[in-house]
Amino acid sequence: MHGPFTEPALIDPAQQRAVVWVAFRPGGAHPFLPAPVSAVRDELAGLDELWGTDGAVLRERLLEAMATGGPAAGLRELEAALLARAEHPLEPDPAVRLAAALLDRGTPVAEAADRLGWTARRLARRCTEQLGLPPKRYARIRRFQRLLGRVNAGHGAPDWAVLAADCGYHDQAHLIHEFRALAGITPTAYAPRSPLERNHVPLGG
Repeated sequence: MHGPFTEPALIDPAQQRAVVWVAFRPGGAHPFLPAPVSAVRDELAGLDELWGTDGAVLRERLLEAMATGGPAAGLRELEAALLARAEHPLEPDPAVRLAAALLDRGTPVAEAADRLGWTARRLARRCTEQLGLPPKRYARIRRFQRLLGRVNAGHGAPDWAVLAADCGYHDQAHLIHEFRALAGITPTAYAPRSPLERNHVPLGG
């Protein structure tokens, strides 16, 4: 289980010879974990740590399913394993889903709490439990993802000053600082990708 990361992490593709995986939407991992999502923040936790024996043997079950039935069989096996381990209702908490949607759009944290009729402390607790991140940190990462979406969808060299203003950064220096903190590289070193790609930065070498 790869929890939500708040800083850059390197992934070695040489270790990914056979891969089947699930990318959860905000709040989507919560039903399948025995602890708050924040327990795996900035962590790569083995499924045996989370699910015991069921997690320890899942890799072999997936490899066998894909060997005999192909990728579709592996996905069916993974889906069955997830449903068998659900700890909470599968339907996302509507209040947390609304909070995430507001923060996704750049709504200030205090305003999001007011819209929900919650205190800032309650919003922080519920977001940390189900999204894995406090609302301010969650909003910071989503703002960066909106920035990457704009860069990837553009043509020609990005105008970083304009993007900083449009995406909610204080100024271009603030954007550069956040880019370094969250991607590990400068904005000018970033090579635009597909407009749908907001989470991975390819590194050469």
